[in-house]
Amino acid sequence: MLATIPHFCNKTKAVTEKFQPRDPHRFEAALCRFDEENARDPNVEQVAGVARPRELIYAQWLTEWVLRLCPEAAEPLRLAARCQHLCRWLVPRDSYPMTRAGYLKWREGLKHFHAQKAGDMLRETGYPEDLIARVQSLNLKKGFPQDPETQVLEDALCLVFLEHQFGDLASKTADDKMVNALQKAWQKMSPAAQALARKLSYNPHQRALLERALRFETNR
Repeated sequence: MLATIPHFCNKTKAVTEKFQPRDPHRFEAALCRFDEENARDPNVEQVAGVARPRELIYAQWLTEWVLRLCPEAAEPLRLAARCQHLCRWLVPRDSYPMTRAGYLKWREGLKHFHAQKAGDMLRETGYPEDLIARVQSLNLKKGFPQDPETQVLEDALCLVFLEHQFGDLASKTADDKMVNALQKAWQKMSPAAQALARKLSYNPHQRALLERALRFETNR
């Protein structure tokens, strides 16, 4: 049975002239099922002075960037954008050793956790196994960077970071460490995404960090 669409579900741009899913009700039910779960996040993000569940707003930011980068995005990519960090708070960082190796294992474990949760919810809403497998492949970033849709998703993830998370992280992270993180993100981005990233609004400190990172890239 298809999920009931909850009142907080953001259906903006779900169905447009450029995109018509085979079953619009199933597609919107899946998006709203993801939103329903992410709305349970006890962590909040302040957006225009309003506290919002962090993973709910993150999924909406990621969806917006995917559609900006690829307005003709196919159904699996749109679904993957909405569930990329599905229920992330259920696997906290401290559930793994607080070491570099522990961090890498946490990140890898998260990808499989999100893919498994997404698959379960897509089955609930009636999706076939082949499409579920494609969404999970995107969740896991298989084929990156050769797979064009995986590249779009990675670009969107990097742009969400730069637009919405960079400032807070830069205020509490050593400059050299932040520059290193920016370099890694920049290397993953396509030229089109890099061009968009250059146009984002940054405060002086953020701008200086980005310029340091890009000088390193230019000199490589």
